[in-house]
Amino acid sequence: QVTGYLDDCTCDVETIDAFNNYKLFPRLNELLQSDYFRYYKVNLQKPCPFWEDNSHCGMRDCAVQPCPSDEVPDGIRAGSYKYSEEANSLAEECEEAKRLGAVDDSLSKETRQAVLQWAQHDDSSDSFCEADDIHSPDAEYVDLLLNPERYTGYKGPDAWKIWNSIYEENCFKPQNVKRPLASGRGESFIYLTKWVSRVCVEKRAFYRLISGLHASINIHLSARYLLQDSWSEKKWGPNVTEFQQRFDEVLTSGEGPRRLKNLYFLYLIELRALSKVLPFFERPGFQLYTGNESQDAEMKHLLLEILHLAKSFPLHFDENSFFAGNKKEAAKLKEEFRLHFKNISKIMDCVGCFKCRLWGKLQTQGLGTALKILFSENLIEKIPESGPSYGFQLTRQEIVALFNAFGR
Repeated sequence: QVTGYLDDCTCDVETIDAFNNYKLFPRLNELLQSDYFRYYKVNLQKPCPFWEDNSHCGMRDCAVQPCPSDEVPDGIRAGSYKYSEEANSLAEECEEAKRLGAVDDSLSKETRQAVLQWAQHDDSSDSFCEADDIHSPDAEYVDLLLNPERYTGYKGPDAWKIWNSIYEENCFKPQNVKRPLASGRGESFIYLTKWVSRVCVEKRAFYRLISGLHASINIHLSARYLLQDSWSEKKWGPNVTEFQQRFDEVLTSGEGPRRLKNLYFLYLIELRALSKVLPFFERPGFQLYTGNESQDAEMKHLLLEILHLAKSFPLHFDENSFFAGNKKEAAKLKEEFRLHFKNISKIMDCVGCFKCRLWGKLQTQGLGTALKILFSENLIEKIPESGPSYGFQLTRQEIVALFNAFGR
């Protein structure tokens, strides 16, 4: 049912399917199995900033198994994944010293200055996401391969409340549009769709990104559903009925295929970001540092292959249509866009199931990083070939989130 052209794009579903399934995804999947990309540091203990929330999912499938620290590669743990070879060579000394101060004691004045700049930039207001403080005692490394995104049993009013908040508070929509997820969903979604078709391209794009993210999450829950749970075994697999309830044209009053098209739209936006960020990763000084030299070099080679492939895609989304009008209006709209998205990343701390929270935080940070890249094109073009890139920077968290979100 999902074929042909995507709104607001020159691209069609078939071109994306062929490009992704045969060229890009097999390489990306290999990259995401590597140590650099499988460990993500996250704080799952942050309180919900919007409402009192005591609804933590008691089911065991909601739990997240953090990594014992000795399983995380030294290079990642030492925090010396920053970008210069000089900093990386100090990893072992720093890890031995077991204290943050040792990092600074052993750095040259120039590198220390660079580290300060990175820290400031990592906290800068440029960000589209409310990032976790990865130095908090509550932040832990999680092995994403051992904690896959799948159906956990987290559903009902608590789960609906999250999506309602995301759509209702953050999608630039007029007050008279009913909650898109309340009961009697079909009718209010049709009303919402009519509204979406009338608003400017930026607001429409924002709504479609959120809808695409929602579709992505629902597809994964349907594809890895708990089909059998007995004392002897658990069996996970595709639940076609669950998928149809969310995406079938008839059962969703025509809305399902549109949700799936929004997923393709989200894919195009993230693909475009990957094609734009190539100069940042191409610099000789940038390493995917884990401490395993040969694997790090191999993974950087694979990463660059993926980014060149992304660049070669023939029908990219043209982000120049964003914020292209009156400069003052455009700046205001861009800031609104950023704040709305930041709010969505905060809502993820209200998700009652830890596994859903983990993947929700990772995917919103990934999309936020993609938006940050698209809105930093001028800074990326000015990145020097060697030495620190002060104007534009990505933290390891952002890099891991960007590629894993795109992998989803």
